[in-house]
Amino acid sequence: MAIREGDQAPAFTLPSSEGGEWSLEAQRGRKVVVYFYPKDSTPGCTTEAQDFRDARAMLEKHNALVVGISKDSIASHQKFCAAQSLNFPLLSDPEGKVLEAYGAWGEKKMYGKTSMGVIRSTVVVDEEGKIQKIFPKVRVQGHVAAVLQALASLG
Repeated sequence: MAIREGDQAPAFTLPSSEGGEWSLEAQRGRKVVVYFYPKDSTPGCTTEAQDFRDARAMLEKHNALVVGISKDSIASHQKFCAAQSLNFPLLSDPEGKVLEAYGAWGEKKMYGKTSMGVIRSTVVVDEEGKIQKIFPKVRVQGHVAAVLQALASLG
């Protein structure tokens, strides 16, 4: 079942790069930008993480925080966070259950070959836990600006 704008966001709790576990439910009262990405320390994923890092003050103006999710291990996330001075948590979903629940796992085509993998996408969850905006099949360039624009228009 695909998620849709207006739906209740699927609840999840995952291990965090900042230690312990991170729960979407615990974030009620704030908007949460959940972005799904393929792999730590790869060019597109690094650019996307840096863009979210650099937008922290603007996100906070909209009462929003950001969290990234991939299948990478916590050790990989911690190394990536340190190398890029990331100011938000990265969550590990090695089994891909959250990726699947949010439609961020599926068939991808690259160089004419089809494989299963993480579909770069972003979901904005409102203060009550409802999905406000979905960005499917994200292109990194200009994406964070589009997220900020959506947050401004959503209020």
